[in-house]
Amino acid sequence: MDHQIKLNYRPEIDGLRAIAVISVIIYHIEVFISGKKILTGGFLGVDIFFVISGYLITLLIVKEFLKDKKISFKNFYFRRAKRILPALLFMMSVSIFFAWIYLTPDNFIQYSNSIISSIFFYSNYFFILKILSIILVIVYLNLYYTHGL
Repeated sequence: MDHQIKLNYRPEIDGLRAIAVISVIIYHIEVFISGKKILTGGFLGVDIFFVISGYLITLLIVKEFLKDKKISFKNFYFRRAKRILPALLFMMSVSIFFAWIYLTPDNFIQYSNSIISSIFFYSNYFFILKILSIILVIVYLNLYYTHGL
């Protein structure tokens, strides 16, 4: 079973990546022109990356289907993990070192849970559940003081 599906090099995609990176940098360094901040939303670069990712993922799936007459999610996630995990694990190993030094024990446990969720590609669900639990706590705490009425 061949897990390799190659895409042809597309220089215009590198150009779009450059625009995306530059727009994110401009947003974070807060560039002003004539007293007005440009790229105030900060989402242009992220949106460009999402479009590029969606295009490339779709292209890989279509090429696999044309080649094998089927789509294998196992192969898709294998290729994805093979491409993403080395950089992700390196970044996590560097950041966990600093987290160990600077975070409190409770915060470090939460950080470790987020790392585990990222390694196994379910971090979106992990963070959504965290946000929902915070929202519930806020709603609950807003009603907490009604006991004295």
